[in-house]
Order: sequence, then C-alpha cells, then structure tokens
Amino acid sequence: MGELTMIEDAAIKKPRLAVIDYGMGNLRSVLRAWSHVGADAFLVSDPEQIHSADALVFPGQGAIVDTMRLLESTGFDSCIRDWIAADRPFFGICLGLQALFEHSEEGDTPTLGIFEGSVRRFDVNPALKIPHMGWNTVSFDPSEPLCEGLNSGQDQFYFVHSYYIEPKDPTLTLFHTDYGGRFVSGIRHGNCYATQFHPEKSQAKGLHLYRNFLRSL
Repeated sequence: MGELTMIEDAAIKKPRLAVIDYGMGNLRSVLRAWSHVGADAFLVSDPEQIHSADALVFPGQGAIVDTMRLLESTGFDSCIRDWIAADRPFFGICLGLQALFEHSEEGDTPTLGIFEGSVRRFDVNPALKIPHMGWNTVSFDPSEPLCEGLNSGQDQFYFVHSYYIEPKDPTLTLFHTDYGGRFVSGIRHGNCYATQFHPEKSQAKGLHLYRNFLRSL
C-alpha cells in the first residue's frame, strides 16, 4: 500500500512555478490563475528561493523605470538573464515581456537586454485611446503547442498597455495583434514565452493558455 501511495503521489505532482514578487502590483490574480490550472504557484522575493521551481513567472505591472530599479536592487535582473540563458521554462506577462528587450521609450530606460529590440509608445492617433485597454484578438500559428485548442484571429485576450515591443529578430514573434496597426503581442524563444496581454485576466482563454504552458513542463 505504501508503494502504491508513492506512485499515486508522483502521478499527481504539480509543477512548481515561482512567481517573482519584486515589490510592485497585485500578484494574487496571477497566483490564483496558475493554481486554478494545476500549478503549485508560489511567490518569491529573493532569487535564492527559485531553485526548486520548474518554471519562472515574471508578472509585470506599473512603470518600467520602477520595475528595472526593483529588479536590479533585488538581483532578479541577473536571475532572469541566467534562467532564460539556460533555456529553463519562463513565462513573462505585460512588463514581464517588455523588460526582456534592450530599451524602453518609457522614461528612456535601459532594460534587461536578453533579446535585441526596443519598447515603443503607441503613436498619437486621435482615433485610438491610449492605453490600449480591454479585449482584443491575437493571431498566431495554429501549430504552436502553446496555442493548441485556441482560435487564431478570433479568441480575445485582455490588454492594458501604452507601449509595445519591436523585436529585431522576427522569429521571436509568437502573437500579433492589431491596434491602429499590427504589433507583436507575444514571443517565444526555446522555453521562454512572454505575452503583452494578461492571461490571468482573460477568463477561459487565458487559463487555457496557462494550462498549455504547464503541459510543456
């Protein structure tokens, strides 16, 4: 009986997701979403706490200037660079996408520089409200495992942002969205995924995306 219990426990072991708490934003919705789809999600405020994690989640909220200052003061800047360089599973959300590039126009801020490219503000257009806030569709290659069960150009996700990424390498692009023009709304590089939209605020479709990510672990 003891051996059977050990086998059952192994079969239901939940992936451990370390969610970076660098001192900004309400992270409870992110934790709840990952827990809902079957992860053992926990907050980490020190890079030393991530070693037992199967994946690292970088939820971004607020201003990039403050985000970078806090990442540098906690040591999470080097931690994120090393984690992605080792091709360990990673999921970035909103600013957690933008910070991966070299520079942001918001506050003329140097960012992590993991990928070549910039973060730019949406052009001033009287027909567009800035920030881009609310539901919008995303387009993607249906063969991408992260998108299994989703409908390209039809399913909607929740956005809140005034800036968008311009990667130099087009092969990074995973998602496109249109808002006064087409922009990159998500990337993939090996086991590194990041989205401009908030899956945790995107109801069933966002949870579906998170569930697909867990299946890759």
